[in-house]
Amino acid sequence: MTASHESVSAPTRRTVVAAVGAAGIAAALTACGSSDDSSSSEPAGNGAKAGAAKDGAGKELAKTADIPVGGGKIFGDAGVVVTQPKKGEFKAFTNICTHKQCPVTAIEGGTINCPCHGSKFSIEDGSVKHPPAAQPLAAKEITVSGDSITLA
Repeated sequence: MTASHESVSAPTRRTVVAAVGAAGIAAALTACGSSDDSSSSEPAGNGAKAGAAKDGAGKELAKTADIPVGGGKIFGDAGVVVTQPKKGEFKAFTNICTHKQCPVTAIEGGTINCPCHGSKFSIEDGSVKHPPAAQPLAAKEITVSGDSITLA
């Protein structure tokens, strides 16, 4: 019998670096969703797009006192952001950024803010206040009855 000795070389540094880089890019793309800019809507990690059906329709989201004047609150489970731009005026929008479909995570300084790429949207009408998003947040329908805010 003849013994066969095959030479197996270890991966080069370049191969390892390329593989790690590719894995990092894949993870980043997965975290930010697809690249289409079709429309879309808490930090609770809700990654559903605006058009997707959401549980919570017809259920009370909050009391009017829970929504600060000049600010708002994100309801990730319901896929909605509720704002109160002026006292007694309530607006609602999807909670998914229209740029890369990341969930928005903060409302401050009169804007709804996406952490992924820095897009900012107006609390008054969902319009883009800071790119890269090019499309506004889609409006959602809410009902305010007494001190109760309900997703329609």
